[in-house]
Amino acid sequence: MTAPAVVCWGAHFGWLPLTGSSVNFLAHPAALVIFTILAAGELIADKLPFIPSRTTPVPLIIRIILGATCGTALCVVAKLALGYGVLLGSLGAIVGAYGGYNYRRLIPNSGAAQFLTALLEDIVAVGGGFWIVSRF
Repeated sequence: MTAPAVVCWGAHFGWLPLTGSSVNFLAHPAALVIFTILAAGELIADKLPFIPSRTTPVPLIIRIILGATCGTALCVVAKLALGYGVLLGSLGAIVGAYGGYNYRRLIPNSGAAQFLTALLEDIVAVGGGFWIVSRF
């Protein structure tokens, strides 16, 4: 949920002019609130041991759909073919899901190490997302 939240904030700050586009809903204040709440919830829930892996089918499919949507939004702003956004956004979601999963597997299983690793991953995702959308 981080990517759509960041795209919504990018539209809110005026970095991503999405009004009148096929992804106009990401510029709506309601989307900003909903995706921000969902992203915050995901950042918290991601640290809990009973949450299913991001690489299982349902979470992965949701990530791919949202990644494709966010990629489309960036292509709308950059005036590129929307297919590039769908493809690159989907690939980014897959790489992010498996990259984050494998990154976490490298860390010792102690609670503090896992928590700090997850926190670093969140900082990179949110900070990187804002850095990207602020460049459009």
